[in-house]
Amino acid sequence: MTLTAPSQKLFYRPGTIEEQEEDLTSLDSSRLHLNTPDSPLLFRNGQRLLTAPTQISLARISTCNSSLSHVPGTLRHDSSRKSFRPCATRKMRRRAVFKNGDCNILQARLSKRRLRFLQDIFTTLVDSQWRWTLTIFAIGFLGSWLIFALIWWLIAFTHGDLEPEHQLADSTWSPCVLNIHGFTSCFLFSIETQHTIGYGVRTTTEECPEAIFIMCLQSIAGMMIQAFMVGIVFAKMTRPKLRTQTLLFSRNAVICQREGCLSLMFRVGDMRKSHIIGASIRAQLIRAKKTKEGEVLANFQTELAVNADGCDSNLFFIWPMTILHKIDENSPFYHLSASDMLQDKFEIVVILEGTIESTGQTTQARSSYLASEILWGHRFEPLVSYNKDRQGYEVNYSKFDNTLAVDTPLCSGAELAEFYRMQDMGEKPQTDFRLINPPFKGSQRENEMNDNQDDDKTGPFPV
Repeated sequence: MTLTAPSQKLFYRPGTIEEQEEDLTSLDSSRLHLNTPDSPLLFRNGQRLLTAPTQISLARISTCNSSLSHVPGTLRHDSSRKSFRPCATRKMRRRAVFKNGDCNILQARLSKRRLRFLQDIFTTLVDSQWRWTLTIFAIGFLGSWLIFALIWWLIAFTHGDLEPEHQLADSTWSPCVLNIHGFTSCFLFSIETQHTIGYGVRTTTEECPEAIFIMCLQSIAGMMIQAFMVGIVFAKMTRPKLRTQTLLFSRNAVICQREGCLSLMFRVGDMRKSHIIGASIRAQLIRAKKTKEGEVLANFQTELAVNADGCDSNLFFIWPMTILHKIDENSPFYHLSASDMLQDKFEIVVILEGTIESTGQTTQARSSYLASEILWGHRFEPLVSYNKDRQGYEVNYSKFDNTLAVDTPLCSGAELAEFYRMQDMGEKPQTDFRLINPPFKGSQRENEMNDNQDDDKTGPFPV
């Protein structure tokens, strides 16, 4: 795939192009070039690091933006492909956890699966959909009414209460249950007994001990069935999983510089006023790994060290917070540059856990980020401000997913650390920092790094 630049002025503006998935899987640095004769390449130890300064981003957002080709300084596809819509035809990437937190796991070939689920019927009904729960709810009550109605009918039939001569008004016959004339009467009496309605028309007598025993048995069974069904409905309505609907994760993760080091960041938020007590955040990287023995681990999980405002992974979760993973020598992304991440296939699963303040139950919210959902050279826009009129901190959730483009090196974290190390030692770096991190000519709001540069535009470091 050939990328073209509309102007000879080179700079880095990240996150402005959507690329086709099949192009990304076979993307190679040698196939990326700008149509300008003086576009420099970065070399170190005889190897090309990346094309500088390109406008390739890790972001390939699903919504198409047809106006990108008209924005000055952005790259565009070849004009011969005007009718091509990459967003409509791009293949969906495989992921273990969906954005809404559901796990993309399909159970197959489980021995005695139904029997195992029936042995834990309560959890099965709680986890089932509402239509199945309500169906079981109705079948449970209706079935118990019919079963006991049949038992009452058998008692009346064997005792002779249903004989025509015993149904006469002037009969001296003493039945087991008064005013029983058939199965319909037995069904109504079953409902009245099980739910203690007590209309007073039908009642048991001292004539039949078995009738007294069945009346006690049905009363106990009715309370147990009702408690079981109410417990299932209550458990479904108060599941901690429902609390996750008000816990938010940013649509994209970003990579930018923080304290002189590349950092991967994403944002979490809580819409409710009742807080999550003891909130903690975790992040795991899922990618393929090849062992020394040659074994390929397709879904190898690596724990990522994350923190928020210097508080480790424990959060005082009163407003949206930006979670940071420092790309240092302990990070699996330490040797990955922007182009390397563009070609890599991985998934970052983020997990937010805590105790619900109102119910005391533990909840867990999940989300994930693919390589295509990471914006290189962006940071999140601030959304918390103090409202003087209302005398409180105001959170503008319309900016929750907003990001700002900032100058960010295209090289890996290891290369950047080496550059700063040589700079601190007073040695001349092998590459010009302006090539690794070309200045952005946009507005001050999008790029605050220009404030630190000299008026002669020589960059923050002397060559």
